Amino acid sequence: MNSRGKLIIIGGAVDKGSFTESSFDQDVSKNMNFFEKGILKRIIDESKYKEKSRIEIITTASKIPREVGPEYAKAFQYLNATNVDVLHIERREQASEQENIDRLKAADIVMFTGGDQLRLSSILGGTKFHDILLDKYKNELFIYAGTSAGAAAASNNMIYQGSSHEALLKGEVKITSGLGLIDDVIIDTHFVQRGRIGRLFQAVVGNPKVLGIGLGEDTGLLITHNSKMEAIGSGLVILVDGREIKDTNLTQVELGQPISINHLVTHVMSMHDTFDLETYKMHIHSSQYL
Repeated sequence: MNSRGKLIIIGGAVDKGSFTESSFDQDVSKNMNFFEKGILKRIIDESKYKEKSRIEIITTASKIPREVGPEYAKAFQYLNATNVDVLHIERREQASEQENIDRLKAADIVMFTGGDQLRLSSILGGTKFHDILLDKYKNELFIYAGTSAGAAAASNNMIYQGSSHEALLKGEVKITSGLGLIDDVIIDTHFVQRGRIGRLFQAVVGNPKVLGIGLGEDTGLLITHNSKMEAIGSGLVILVDGREIKDTNLTQVELGQPISINHLVTHVMSMHDTFDLETYKMHIHSSQYL
C-alpha cells in the first residue's frame, strides 16, 4: 500500500517496558528522559505545519496514561510545538465517540506511547477510529509516530509476547495482527538492549516474506511511501531478511524445541542509512567506499 503519510517508529527508552511496562511506572519523567528529543524534533520537522502541527498523544497502550501522556506533551512543547494535547482512549466504545473521532480527523501527527501493544490492537482494532487512522495515513500528509508498543503495533503482523532467552524455541514467540499501516514487515523494540534478535529470527523463519525490523533504544525509522526507510536517532536498527533461507527444522521439531536456520541475512543500520523496501537495497550514509 503506497501512502501519502509518514511512519516514524521508535525503539523505546532506557527502563521503558514494551510489553507489561513493569518498570515504567517508577519515576516516569526520569525514565522518559526524552531520549527521543532528536527524533521528536524530526517528527515535527517532517509534519505538514511544523511547530504549528496539531499533535495528539495517544496513551491507549499504557497502564498509566495520565502520567505518560503529559510527559510527551511537555517534550513536544519544549521543542516549541504549540498545538499538543493528550487523547485518552481506554475502552473500545471511546474509539467511536464523536469527540475522539473529530480530534483524530483534525490531527497532523499522532504519537502512540509505549505500553502493551495488545491493548492497542484489541481496543482500537476494527473501530471507526482505526478506519480513519488508516485512511488519513494513506491519503493525507499525516504522521503516525509510535514508540515501543506504538511502534510494534504499526505493522500488519505484530509480536506481542515472547521471552528473549527462549525466543528460538518453537512456539515461544506469539504473533497477532497489528494496526496494519504497513505490510510485509514485523517490528520489535528495545531490540539491542534486551537481546531480542532471537524473537525476530523466529518471526521471520515462519514467514520469510516478512522483513524483520529490530529497533534499538533511542533509535527509529522514518518510513515514507511505505517504501523508503531512513534510520534516525543514535542507536542501531537490525533488519532480518529471510528470503534467502536455505533450510530450517521449523516444521520438524516439537513445540519448545530449538529452531535451526540456514542462511538468514541480516543488515545493521545506523543514523542516516537508508533501506528500500521495494528493492531490498541498503545504502550506508558514511560508507568507507565513497
